[in-house]
Amino acid sequence: MSFDEWKTRTESLIDHWIEGLVAKWSVRPGSVEEAMRYSLLAGGKRLRPLLVLAAAAYLNQEPERFAPVALAVELIHTYSLIHDDLPAMDDDDWRRGQPTSHKVFGEAMAILAGDALLTEAFSVYAETLDQGFEPARVVSGLHLLAYAAGRDGLIRGQVEDLQAEHQAVTLAELEAIHRRKTGALFRAAVVLPAVLSGGIEAKPALEAYGEHFGLAFQIVDDILNVIGDQKTMGKATGTDQVHGKATYPSLVGLAEAKRLAEAHRDQAAQAIAGPRGEPLLGLVRLAVERAG
Repeated sequence: MSFDEWKTRTESLIDHWIEGLVAKWSVRPGSVEEAMRYSLLAGGKRLRPLLVLAAAAYLNQEPERFAPVALAVELIHTYSLIHDDLPAMDDDDWRRGQPTSHKVFGEAMAILAGDALLTEAFSVYAETLDQGFEPARVVSGLHLLAYAAGRDGLIRGQVEDLQAEHQAVTLAELEAIHRRKTGALFRAAVVLPAVLSGGIEAKPALEAYGEHFGLAFQIVDDILNVIGDQKTMGKATGTDQVHGKATYPSLVGLAEAKRLAEAHRDQAAQAIAGPRGEPLLGLVRLAVERAG
């Protein structure tokens, strides 16, 4: 199966799982479920659940066993986008080609929808116990996921990103921010299947892949904020400069930023070299090719 075929088939599977989850909610006008549904079904690249299932393929595991994990990382990601877009954070009006949650439902409901999605993620993750994984491994995975989403992972990265606005930072400091803000959840997505299935021998390779994937992805995101098209990206461009964000293009220039993204792509690919790594390889190539 080619990478394109795998990606199309896997995206359909993920969308099926998401639609099945939302169908269980009581979605009424004015309810928090309405706001949750709005952002979750808005589309997007579904990269994090794709990475979960690509890592499962790398480990020769059946994808269906990892449905709760794939859903959990997408729920956490969607919550983080809702909160990122708030006026107190990045103050964005567009996300995934449609008005952001707070523009449609108001700030209070957007905050609550994000909170609910984050909490729902751990409820859904608990269903990994129904997939036959050892309870001790499920708990280890829970700790990993909570760490990635919490104060030493995504949250600390967001705090440091805000604190770095209009400040001079070094390349090492910028990378440290994005290892948490963007990279932590990417790393968790690819490592969780190894933790749950007992594929400990593959864990270092998947950790290295996730680390370099996250940095490559963020560098390209920074590039696209400068040269991208709002219609294509589904969100506003040029916002990093307006907010005085610390970014790779502002620090090293566009050409060097692209070179760095390609270097991290190559290191990610090297970590999982081999036929089983084809889906992972295709995803990191896709993440970098967005910059043209």
